[in-house]
Amino acid sequence: MSEEKLSFQAEVSRLLDIVAHSLYSEKEVFLRELISNASDACDKLRYASLTQPELTAGDANFRITLTPDTAARTLTIADNGIGMNRDDLVENLGTIARSGTANFMAALSQKAEAKKDGEKDVSLIGQFGVGFYSAFMVAGEVEVYSRKAGETQGWRWTSDGKGSFTVGESDDAPARGSRIVLHLRDGEDDYLQTYRLQSIVKKYSDHISIPVLVGDDEKPANAASALWTRPKSEITAEQYKEFYHHVGHAFDDPWLTLHWRAEGVLEYTNLLFIPEAKPFDLFEPERKHRVKLYVRRVFITEGPEGLIPAYLRFLRGVVDSEDLPLNVSREMLQHNPMLAKMRTGIAKRVLGDLARKADDADSKADYARFWENFGAVLKEGLYEEREQRDTLLKLLRAYSTHGSTHGDELVSLEDYVGRMKPGQDAIYYITGEDKAALARSPHLEGFRAKGVEVLFLTDAVDEFWLQSVTQYKDHAFKSVTRGGADLANVTAEDKAEEPKAPEDSVADLVALAKLTLGDAVKDVRTSERLRESAVCLVADEGDMDIHLERMLKAHRRLDETSKRILEVNPTHPLIRRLADLAKANGASGAQGEALADAAWLLLDQARILEGEPLPDPVAFGRRLATFVEKGLA
Repeated sequence: MSEEKLSFQAEVSRLLDIVAHSLYSEKEVFLRELISNASDACDKLRYASLTQPELTAGDANFRITLTPDTAARTLTIADNGIGMNRDDLVENLGTIARSGTANFMAALSQKAEAKKDGEKDVSLIGQFGVGFYSAFMVAGEVEVYSRKAGETQGWRWTSDGKGSFTVGESDDAPARGSRIVLHLRDGEDDYLQTYRLQSIVKKYSDHISIPVLVGDDEKPANAASALWTRPKSEITAEQYKEFYHHVGHAFDDPWLTLHWRAEGVLEYTNLLFIPEAKPFDLFEPERKHRVKLYVRRVFITEGPEGLIPAYLRFLRGVVDSEDLPLNVSREMLQHNPMLAKMRTGIAKRVLGDLARKADDADSKADYARFWENFGAVLKEGLYEEREQRDTLLKLLRAYSTHGSTHGDELVSLEDYVGRMKPGQDAIYYITGEDKAALARSPHLEGFRAKGVEVLFLTDAVDEFWLQSVTQYKDHAFKSVTRGGADLANVTAEDKAEEPKAPEDSVADLVALAKLTLGDAVKDVRTSERLRESAVCLVADEGDMDIHLERMLKAHRRLDETSKRILEVNPTHPLIRRLADLAKANGASGAQGEALADAAWLLLDQARILEGEPLPDPVAFGRRLATFVEKGLA
């Protein structure tokens, strides 16, 4: 078979262009990425050989070798792992076959463009699991020779990183595994020095459990033992950080490191990390985690279903079980009761450590950064996992009307309850997509006037957990956009006389509006919540919240919308003037027609304030023009 010349996937070409034209401050990380990939290849073969021992026959000792050649100016990274055939080479090295690719490339390009010339970096590529391409930071050409374990045909892949690659059969491939040959660019001779390579291995890959041999040395340059099996007292912060980079294919630093051993009926060791930065795939529909499962130091699989709850999918790291059978299949894992118990134990420990972080006054700003990154994901557990609900509610943070006046700070439910006003029984909230827009909502006017705090809940998930979590510490959650948001029993903060209008002052206007609007609204009534605005729309107590209904309709999950209640502010000058006209003239004659038009304008005004489209913009424009004309006459 002759060599084929193929083009890179468009996203790969863009990625390589960014890599090739970037000056990354620590180019040496390319070696970390290639060693990490080689280690993964060995782990995969070790697992496969449990059921197919013939795959490692005659060569059961896994190793990674680095061979510099000063004469040829090449650096070779070789492993005797699982290896690749033609299809593997094309798929793994020619495409980024994962969802979220477009978003990833947009983020990478944006980050590169935001840097000054000469300061662009490629720190995002590790998050996407394509660290192989970092080789082009130091190499003008890359050759990959590989033979898949159990297969006879070897293959060669080569590219200069400029839009295409070739792949073809090769008799020069290793007996098993992969050999990557980097043809170094001018000025990169540093990576041909044995001592330099050894120092990079020690710095970045000491935790790799596969021995890494440099040049002719028979002694590994790394400790070659699984980091999570070592006592915590013997592990430095730098070693933890580099292991996180390896296991998470990440370039950021871990926000929190959790290393513990569970003992008792089940024994398993956990070394888990919470990232500092938000992973690119956090909101992919599959909601898969990236934690690796080992059984007695043997890699089994990454992201096994049932090990880590979906609401903790931002975790990276390893779980090593002493009790699962070594030959457990990925299918058997899905229904394994031991895995379910491990899942509960892991979730409890992680949430407990987060709770301690959240309760620490000195870590307030630090925890706020975590919440901004992962709060929306963590809240999924509120409706998915009843067992951890109380802990999750304590972890919950939100912006609020109180926080907006105190440096825009996040507040906890405990903070909120501690600030509740005399006569206040409920925890009030408003949902929407934009905090600034919510802060301007007319629904908040009465709450602000009485000093009642309202939470701003801006994540899509908020609408769903609020359907199943109805209260916190005997205080019901209530939306301020619902009809039951009663402020009558709450004592005003400043004790000032609240503006009031005689109870029957707008009765005629309300009756006329009900008659005019008919089925367009569920009801028309006076409002306790409005102070500055003339009108607003609210959902009836038993109806779906306005924002939830709008969101479901936008995603075509709802065909018909509920009718809303139109509330009018009896103290507003416009409402008072219309009420006087309604009382004096009723619904007859030209004045009655004008009042009918006013009722429709009030409804459209409320719709606009709520961010809803007008059902008849032409009629709205006509009515508005008529009113302006009469006002100018």
